Amino acid sequence: MDYKNAREWVESTKQYGSLLGLDSIRELMHRLGDVQDTLAVIHVAGTNGKGSTCTMLASIYEQAGYRVGRYSSPAVFSYREVFQVNGDPIERNAYAKAASRVRGACEAMLVDGLSHPTVFEVETAIAFVFFADMQCDLVILETGMGGATDATNLIKKPVCSVLTTISMDHMAFLGNTISEIAGVKAGILKEGCPAVSTVQEDAAAAVIAARADTLHCAYTVADATKLSDVSYDADGMQFTHPVWGRIHLHLTGSFQLMNASLALEVVDRLCEDGYPVTEEAVRAGMEKARWSGRFETIADHPRMIIDGAHNEDAAKRLYQTLVHCFLGKQFTFIIGVLADKEHEKMLKLLLPLAERVYTVTPHNPRAMDGADLAAEAGKYHDHVKNEMQLADAVRDAFEGTPKDGVVVAFGSLSYLGELREEVRKRGEDR
Repeated sequence: MDYKNAREWVESTKQYGSLLGLDSIRELMHRLGDVQDTLAVIHVAGTNGKGSTCTMLASIYEQAGYRVGRYSSPAVFSYREVFQVNGDPIERNAYAKAASRVRGACEAMLVDGLSHPTVFEVETAIAFVFFADMQCDLVILETGMGGATDATNLIKKPVCSVLTTISMDHMAFLGNTISEIAGVKAGILKEGCPAVSTVQEDAAAAVIAARADTLHCAYTVADATKLSDVSYDADGMQFTHPVWGRIHLHLTGSFQLMNASLALEVVDRLCEDGYPVTEEAVRAGMEKARWSGRFETIADHPRMIIDGAHNEDAAKRLYQTLVHCFLGKQFTFIIGVLADKEHEKMLKLLLPLAERVYTVTPHNPRAMDGADLAAEAGKYHDHVKNEMQLADAVRDAFEGTPKDGVVVAFGSLSYLGELREEVRKRGEDR
């Protein structure tokens, strides 16, 4: 297959739906030689902060001279960015090569009367094959949904299991309480393998600590209060770490302090386990870390920020950052969400900040119709308009916001790439 054929085949596997569990991915990878067992994996689960934490880790280890693979989804601006080595997305030929191998294994499973793997299982297998072919020194692996039954969790001996902030999300699949959800996400912890978590709510913290104890994990909690001399604005943050000294970070927001503390705790842990880094690599890696779609400014005058806040916890952190960075400024919001998210709680919290609100419908099968979102938003704001086209929302937001104001587009990551392109077409991009 060439790249086009490979993409078409992977897209076709969406017909097999979404199914949690490890039986299918285990069978698929066994037919591919269990190449995942050759990889040194940092396995990351959580509700919010996975992408930012993985970005920092990947950047630090790249600066330290490691060949670092990274698997994260969904893509924001380019499908191939899901599979990266040292920040570069997978090349088309490499993708086609890996996909061809995975397709052969999938077809063999069908011949043997087994079910066809799901699209996420297929893409996870492509990632493992690619990283093995690239002989990565470390692979930073992000769960798709949950942990225990996520396809990435066939990893047997991660070099570290990492848990970012856990909050209410995917309740239909993971549970209706923080404890239940934490139990699923803590399923990535493995017997005798190191584990690091950010500070969690008490209920989640108890579940994680109990599992770590049962599995005899060397378990630590990253405490952001140990970071001192903290300051941040809309374009970055800086703080002093007790081990690594003064750190500059272009990712910003109150929530990034927790993610940074977590990433650096993982680095500390792995320095003891055979993955050393220098102080220079840590500082350079943190300074160079970039994560598109997370409180990212893409235009000026007015400033436009895109952010993947898609649940109540992320909305709280976005609220804190907006108030901290832009007190007294006029806000315009563009919002597009998926139907299975806690959008009502986000709207109630964030909409009082805005002068006007535009809703859109993301191009995603799980998207909430923008008109329905506008009706809900109307409960909390008097100036809400549903835009049939994203280009119209971008135009109206720019034209209706003062040059010193702020346009914030948030919600589902699935529409932010298209929004950025509309901003570029207008010539407003940075």
